[in-house]
Amino acid sequence: METENLLAQPTAVTVPVTSAQPSAVPVATGTPAPESENPAASPSGKINLNTATMEELMTLPGIGEKRAAAIVADREANGPFRVPEDLTRVDGIGEGILGGLIDMVTVS
Repeated sequence: METENLLAQPTAVTVPVTSAQPSAVPVATGTPAPESENPAASPSGKINLNTATMEELMTLPGIGEKRAAAIVADREANGPFRVPEDLTRVDGIGEGILGGLIDMVTVS
């Protein structure tokens, strides 16, 4: 009968935490990654039309592989863009495309 009373009582169990067990609380280590690792991005985060690669240009709205290639080809043939609006000199880029991306680009 004494055994039955011992078994019926609640018992607390303590489990030691060791370094081999994962922690339930995430811990930040190291330095945070930069917000943008895009080399064509300016300090403002805008893409520089005069230094961007095709892949970087393709991140802009309305710019796919063909338009990105046309931007790079125009830049190589005619020199750097003086203002973002110069982008309209590229075949396939008009006011509509320019309006969708002008706030995301810069020139220098």
